[in-house]
Amino acid sequence: MKAKRLLSGLISAVMAVSATISMISFTVSADDTFDELNQQEITAAMGAGWNLGNQLEASADGIPNETTWGNPVITKELLQTVKKAGYKSVRIPVSYLDYIGEAPDYTINADWLARVKEVVDYAIDAGLYVFINMHGDGYTTVSKGWLMSTPESSGIFDDLGKQTPPVPYTAEEQEEVNKKFGLVWQQIANTFVNYDEHLVFESMNEVFDGTYTDPKPDLYENINNYNQIFVDSVRATGGNNAKRWLLVPGWNTNIDYTTGDYGFEIPTDENRDPSIPEDEQRIMISVHDYDPWDFNGDGTSLAYTQWGSNANPSKVTSYSNTEEAMETQIKKVYDKFVTAGYPVVIGEYGTINKTSADPVNTIYRAHYAETMCALSKEYGCIPVYWDNGAVSDSFGLINRNTCEIEQ
Repeated sequence: MKAKRLLSGLISAVMAVSATISMISFTVSADDTFDELNQQEITAAMGAGWNLGNQLEASADGIPNETTWGNPVITKELLQTVKKAGYKSVRIPVSYLDYIGEAPDYTINADWLARVKEVVDYAIDAGLYVFINMHGDGYTTVSKGWLMSTPESSGIFDDLGKQTPPVPYTAEEQEEVNKKFGLVWQQIANTFVNYDEHLVFESMNEVFDGTYTDPKPDLYENINNYNQIFVDSVRATGGNNAKRWLLVPGWNTNIDYTTGDYGFEIPTDENRDPSIPEDEQRIMISVHDYDPWDFNGDGTSLAYTQWGSNANPSKVTSYSNTEEAMETQIKKVYDKFVTAGYPVVIGEYGTINKTSADPVNTIYRAHYAETMCALSKEYGCIPVYWDNGAVSDSFGLINRNTCEIEQ
């Protein structure tokens, strides 16, 4: 019971800040009406968000399936629980992979696209803003992944799991990938063309070359091209998609590689609806923040269970373990993008449950989340917690079988 009370405190901490982030209320509908929210309005309306992780992006051998990675079928009740918990928005990662047909049309499997639409409707009907993206298609470690700057994943990692130098696509291969990406997004956009401002499209997720080194300029250019193709393809479908907010990431959705001098370019948006004032944007920037990973995401070592200025020094990492370090990272995106009119979505952050090693771990998890939300509010960002459905020893906060808050 103590652990459950502590984890309920984690959500409460997030929601207390979320309530102050979101001071605007709008009527939810999925029709041909559209409320054109500016930067400040959309940021406030989306408040603090939650990820429906390890569900519609789950796959095996190239076939997406929402239960493949151990989670149950998504229900309306789950999204209602998310809303009742106080979240204002939900990010729904989606993989397509082998549910994309062959060239030249690259037609998406109709049943799968209908299921994506159904889950989006669950969220919107619950009163949530929604992000949907193209998720596992860009992973080097996912079978049949194709949206990257290198060939399929089998050419990136050897049998020992060591990273090997990536081999870039040929010019002909890259041209076909670009075509496929645009046509797939065109189909997704047409499916949701009449949905109102509560739906945001995100081009891709953590796309890079599979090596954790500084980005290579020529490969970064592929990511910039993908983002531009995404924007152009969505806008070309017209209707509400010409006014919709669109979300784009940089290299591996990394803060430093997106804000630093590594080659990220914001796509042009020349085909948006003329009703949008010239001095307003309709592009958001996506970043993820799991620093310090040893505390946030590494479940193989239970040595680092605390975070922040009041933590036990023997239980914290030697890097990014302070509130000041978090603020430094968030201020980078504020200085680079928010001040220029582009909302920033911290589309993934989170901390895994290590109470098995440290009974007070959740106190520090709650403090981390509260600090993330408070700093996001201060610097004009939208924080979205990564929940993968595993509540006992991972990122999960909500039990998807019972639709109850466990943490």
